[in-house]
Amino acid sequence: MNYIRDGAAIYRQSFATIRAEADLARFSADEEQVAVRIIHACGMVEAAADIVFSPGVVMAARTALQNSAPVLCDAKMVAGGITRARLPAGNEVICTLDDARVPGLAKSLGNTRSAAAMELWRGRMDGAVIAIGNAPTSLFRLLEMLDEGVKPAAVIGMPVGFVGAVESKEALMADGRVPFVAVRGRKGGSAMAVAAINAIAKESEL
Repeated sequence: MNYIRDGAAIYRQSFATIRAEADLARFSADEEQVAVRIIHACGMVEAAADIVFSPGVVMAARTALQNSAPVLCDAKMVAGGITRARLPAGNEVICTLDDARVPGLAKSLGNTRSAAAMELWRGRMDGAVIAIGNAPTSLFRLLEMLDEGVKPAAVIGMPVGFVGAVESKEALMADGRVPFVAVRGRKGGSAMAVAAINAIAKESEL
């Protein structure tokens, strides 16, 4: 069969296609690098219209990572997808969803395990980069924790789904207290959140 077998060539052609077909005009240079990676992760050039960056978020997140900030993840798929070699300071990538304390916390809080797992991030959240690619309840809980005084450096807010995903991301974008990258609507997911982190962690040459 005749198909492209060179991985580097596939990447180059993929990114060239995205740049040719997606409307990227409204993004800054740093934002565009991240947006292209997000689009590449989902295969939908139309997703460009739904990607939202708060002012300065790419630099805020990148600087935090350069200063050894941890990446706190709502799902194992997010944590597993982050390319450690791209992280600039050997940053910790943390997902607490499998911690044995989480079921009890979820029951006592009356919330999902994904939201309850964030309680184990306390003491690590200030200055951290938070990546939420799965659970809307995690993003809602993060907004509640902002009310309690936590101060992350940046949030990648891309939960996916049909219940709470739209509302949680709209709440993040309306909140204004923390720099964010988000994808409006139902779309999102671990792959898109990972793509954003990997692009932010080390500026791409696409």
